[in-house]
Amino acid sequence: MTEDSPDPETEKGIYARNVVISQLHAALGILQEADPERVTTLGGECSVSVAPFSHLASKYGDDLAVVWLDAHPDCTLPESDYDGYHAMAISHLTGHGDPEVLDALPATIDPSRVALAGLHAWAEDELPNVQNWGLKTFAPQVLNQGADSLLAWFKATGCSKLAIHLDVDVIDSADVVLGLGMEPQGLTRDAVTKTIAALQSSADVVGLTVAEYVPRQVLALQDLLTSIEFPV
Repeated sequence: MTEDSPDPETEKGIYARNVVISQLHAALGILQEADPERVTTLGGECSVSVAPFSHLASKYGDDLAVVWLDAHPDCTLPESDYDGYHAMAISHLTGHGDPEVLDALPATIDPSRVALAGLHAWAEDELPNVQNWGLKTFAPQVLNQGADSLLAWFKATGCSKLAIHLDVDVIDSADVVLGLGMEPQGLTRDAVTKTIAALQSSADVVGLTVAEYVPRQVLALQDLLTSIEFPV
């Protein structure tokens, strides 16, 4: 966007939709040219997993499963009450959502091979999508006791490859606030590390995203210090 560009608007539930779709094409172009067998993505909001996971789905097909560690299901649609491309990440990866976004993706992933792990917060019109699309969910109370049920689900998919998305807001905000969202009653930090370690020991992890980390304390401290006059 240039200085003369008009202010972006929300269109079809996506803020700055033209910019988002342009950036999606650019990311997919990089992935197509490099054609990596494994992708690690650090930073950004949840939609940063859309391009790399779609690339991996085009490469590995039905042999790829996805574990989405997140407080939220990210299953909104353009007509949903809550706006935001980041909240449509799973929707688009499973073949639902904005047709122009879907047309850009090299592949989508069958919902039967997607697990929402640590899910404990959602919009009222979002949960029916989870149920209707057949996404498997694992509550924090389950995973805080161990990853056995999630490992059993992965084994049942018949896949050997796995992509893991970690939105740090899946961690209980009463423990530590790392992400953009603050959701209580989530996973413990110990459960997150043990769950990912268990998955890595049971699958060939070809994709890993760590998303939505926000250094709140650093930002707050910077804001505080700008208002203080220091002696020289």
